[in-house]
Amino acid sequence: MHFSTYEENTRLELLKWQHKMQKRPNFVDRTSKAVQDKINNIIPDKVHQAITATIKQMIRAVLTGAAFTTGIPRERHSLEEIETEVKNRIEFYKKASAAEGGITGAGGFLLALAEFPILIGIKLKLLFEIAALYGRPVNDYKERLFILHIFQLAFSSQKQRQHVFSQMQDWQMKSQHLPDDIHQFDWKTFQQEYRDYIDLAKMAQLIPGIGAAVGVIVNYRLLDKLGKTAMNAYRMRWFEERSLPGAKSAIPLSI
Repeated sequence: MHFSTYEENTRLELLKWQHKMQKRPNFVDRTSKAVQDKINNIIPDKVHQAITATIKQMIRAVLTGAAFTTGIPRERHSLEEIETEVKNRIEFYKKASAAEGGITGAGGFLLALAEFPILIGIKLKLLFEIAALYGRPVNDYKERLFILHIFQLAFSSQKQRQHVFSQMQDWQMKSQHLPDDIHQFDWKTFQQEYRDYIDLAKMAQLIPGIGAAVGVIVNYRLLDKLGKTAMNAYRMRWFEERSLPGAKSAIPLSI
């Protein structure tokens, strides 16, 4: 079988990423989780309620709404052509989220708190655009569920990440057995894992005097992490689909 140089390099990057997703939680992971739990006990209940409500609304919007649609999926050509455009969109959204984080970070506690739904909206818009660039029909319920899995994979503890990653492998086969009832999606675990992760990174944005700088840096890094996670998730499907019977090429991705 023949792969382009870009595909060969991408395959190696993908294998490394897959290995990272399946690693057991180490000491740093466990320590970070303990710190997050302590911070959660300090944060006022009203803040927790606001963040939880935002994530609930986000999940409903992703699964049933039309706000994030991007039109007809683009025709897919080579992987290199696709990812050149994907990387450009990630850079655009990284800069946009950094600018938005700087403005809200300089505005104090209330404005920084109000930024949570704005940032989530930016992240989801990026994910929908990436999906369309890879040729995925984003109006399909199961494709939207895959987008939520990417979101969760990027912003979960390592232990939860292992579980989510296993659900995303062999997606084409597994998606055929998924229920169409959106109420069966485990949004409680999803919102808890996301909230635990984001609090630790974003709480410093609420501190007067340094909030603006923190907002710029944190938002930029969060969008970078999300973009890379999405790229590898769709790379995994790209190569998996070429290993199916009747595909033009086959490639082993087990590690």
